[in-house]
Amino acid sequence: MPRSHRLLRILVATKPVDFRKGHDGLAALVQSALAENPFTGTVFVFRAKRADRMKILFWDGSGLVMAYKRLEESTFTWPAVRDGAMTLNRAQFEALFAGLDWRRVRSLEVRRPAVAE
Repeated sequence: MPRSHRLLRILVATKPVDFRKGHDGLAALVQSALAENPFTGTVFVFRAKRADRMKILFWDGSGLVMAYKRLEESTFTWPAVRDGAMTLNRAQFEALFAGLDWRRVRSLEVRRPAVAE
């Protein structure tokens, strides 16, 4: 199946992390704190103690990609702080990334069409 048709898995680490960490430090956190493999294509989202910052880490098939975003005039709506991670769907992640309240976003449930015989 082409990569574009696979479901995108997005995990948000709910506990704030040290934002001085780079690619390798965040990948190590994925393995140790989240018990996940950072080289699977899953998108990992990290928060700082300050709620206006996020880092994103994912493997694109040839290397680790890290992105950093800081909101200038507001804060991200983060899940409650606890150990582990939570899953967001693509629409919820896009809302979070835009600084919107991701908790109000619901994906449309689409039933697979019946096969014509």
